[in-house]
Amino acid sequence: MKYAIIGARILDDATPTNIEVTDGVITALGAEVAPDAEVIGAAGTVALPGLVDIHTHLREPGREDAETVLTGSRAAAKGGFTAVHAMANTNPVQDTAGVVEQVFQLGQEAGYVDVRPVGAVSVGLAGEKLAELGAMAGSRARVRVFSDDGMCVHDPVLMRRALEYVKVFDGVVAQHAQDPRMTKGSQMHEGIISAELGLTGWPAAAEESIIARDVLLAQHVGSRLHVCHLSTGGAVDIIRWAKERGINVTAEATPHHLLLTDERVRSFDPVFKVNPPLRTEADIMAVRQGLADGTIDVVGTDHAPHPNEDKDCEWAAGANGMLGLETALSIVIKTMVEPGLLDWAGVARVLSETPAKIGRLDNQGRPIALGEPANLCFVNPTATWTVERRALQSKSRNTPYHGMELPGVVETVLFRGRPTVLRAQVVV
Repeated sequence: MKYAIIGARILDDATPTNIEVTDGVITALGAEVAPDAEVIGAAGTVALPGLVDIHTHLREPGREDAETVLTGSRAAAKGGFTAVHAMANTNPVQDTAGVVEQVFQLGQEAGYVDVRPVGAVSVGLAGEKLAELGAMAGSRARVRVFSDDGMCVHDPVLMRRALEYVKVFDGVVAQHAQDPRMTKGSQMHEGIISAELGLTGWPAAAEESIIARDVLLAQHVGSRLHVCHLSTGGAVDIIRWAKERGINVTAEATPHHLLLTDERVRSFDPVFKVNPPLRTEADIMAVRQGLADGTIDVVGTDHAPHPNEDKDCEWAAGANGMLGLETALSIVIKTMVEPGLLDWAGVARVLSETPAKIGRLDNQGRPIALGEPANLCFVNPTATWTVERRALQSKSRNTPYHGMELPGVVETVLFRGRPTVLRAQVVV
């Protein structure tokens, strides 16, 4: 297979160029185009390395009514992704080599993105006994990220043991930072609006106290820690403090914590119910600044599909979570690129290069250069699109951006040198 993608700008380079891809590898850069190449127009687009999501929920096995590996992979491709890390809270839980290999195989069969299963830290996400970390690491899925996301590894002894185990095979523990006792019955961010609405508050300290504990544990063990969906200004400060001391910690922000505030909860629409909750405008500004200055390493979508019945209900009964794969790049453009907080090299860093490094994905997040794998995303930054929930590739419809006009249209995506998106449409 040979393709010539014509007229794209590579990251922040103002000069359009042509990128030739042969059998999954970048084989030429410049003005010349091989006569036997299939031409793909890309004028006006920015070429990025294929996006990598460190935090995706694909629901299969167990909740195929919400999402499958196939539909989630198509949603990822539509959003510009060529790799996703599939979280462990499936049914059965991804806590054995057998289950992670099943998810890995489903990803291979779908063929739209690299699907890398995340292994559970504890058996059944119960937080009591370590899962088969070594067996999952040594499986065909080659798991390197372990998380009980959706549940906090609240026992400090278990967390320490997990950090010790993953160190052996250069793994990382991705922590859902939520003190369960401080958030029992919580419905939204604890603050002025929760008091006005009469909803039980979710204090920022519930997140920050776990992060503070875990960075100290990571320092003590000398292991890698990743903080999932950081959402408060105080959490940004703790990560900054830890990095200044050389602690091996990385952190992610979600698109919704870059844009949406707890003001949205006034609608009582459960589409805005998420874990951790939407925070204040001050928190959003702190998270944006932390992403801009490198304190926060990556953007992770926390793509969390739910069937209609889990969201079309009263607020208290609504499930936590939002869709994110198809809108993530647009939200980053809106909140970080347009205000001048990130350039395109910065976008590549937070949405591709660094998440690939955290997950130890050798063939993802690579430079756009000769001999590199052709996992590529071409986005038109000046075009806009309006989010329509029924037009999404995901099997679910719980997007908080329905009806919103967003910048940045993903026009073409190549995965292993093969188009998965052409003319802004998923190749089926």
